[in-house]
Amino acid sequence: MSKPYVVGIDIGGTNTVFGIVNARGQVVASDSVKTLKHSNFEDYIADVHEGLSRLIKANELEGQIQGIGIGAPNANYYTGEIQNPPNLPWGNVIPLAETVSKAFDGIPVAITNDANAAALGEMTYGAARGMKDFIMITLGTGVGSGIVINGQLVYGHDGFAGELGHVTMKRHNGRVCGCGRTGCLEAYCSATGVARTAREFLEIRQEPSLLNNLDIDAITSKDVYDAAMAGDKLAKEIFNYTGTILGEALADFVTFSSPQAIILFGGLAKSGDLLMNPVKESFNKNIFHAFKGKCKIMISELKESDAAVLGASALGWEAKYHYEAPVAAAAADPSTTAIPVEPEK
Repeated sequence: MSKPYVVGIDIGGTNTVFGIVNARGQVVASDSVKTLKHSNFEDYIADVHEGLSRLIKANELEGQIQGIGIGAPNANYYTGEIQNPPNLPWGNVIPLAETVSKAFDGIPVAITNDANAAALGEMTYGAARGMKDFIMITLGTGVGSGIVINGQLVYGHDGFAGELGHVTMKRHNGRVCGCGRTGCLEAYCSATGVARTAREFLEIRQEPSLLNNLDIDAITSKDVYDAAMAGDKLAKEIFNYTGTILGEALADFVTFSSPQAIILFGGLAKSGDLLMNPVKESFNKNIFHAFKGKCKIMISELKESDAAVLGASALGWEAKYHYEAPVAAAAADPSTTAIPVEPEK
């Protein structure tokens, strides 16, 4: 009897990474293609199909792929479509799941956004194994989130629930966010937000800092981290400011779903005590008394180099066994796209 495998595909603005994953959560093989190499969606799919087919053949896994999971920006789990993607040139509505399934001879395909995929990956392979209620926060260029309640990802009625990065943290005179609103968590607690804080602090506060030796317009969160690790007082205050805001937000998030844990993922989450100390202090200070001591703040256990593929691959198992919601939605509304799969046996 052949062993089961799934494929995880992570579509980023620069690269599309794909890999074959076994039931133990091991990435058997992986590769990538340039996302924007082709301006035509069909040519892009052909490029992914060629690369992934080559990988499957090289590992002698023809006929053993059970499902394909895809993490992509603005991906809608219910419809199987990417809707109004900010950095992809293939149109406002992209029938991703349907097209990929057809390209691979009907293999079941499920899609979701990258933060939801990370939450599934953490629940399947990482720190959230065995948890039924947790929140995943991804701290990268932006701030993403995946909310799991009673073992199920929260998608909402339209497939786009859980945009915690766009909860307003500053009601008055907040920073303009990339989404067009002001004061969003993402504008303060992403890697981009840390760099913005550094520029603001340097412009307002005239004090010695290693950051003064850098081009102010080119400062990155990595520069701030390096300066803080070197003992720079201002850089440490930047992390304290960032962690305080993030801790306030996490305390609020606990109130609506009472999670067992909040798991942080992404480059900024690897800043160690520089970020985690002010996060935990602010979190404990602002948490509603009924939830004190009940929710842990943890760092992701997923290996960063494999995390994107693992997260998406977790959705591949779901595509095979647990894709009833989109199928039901399609039955209720014929205009909804869904890839039917055989039910769990």
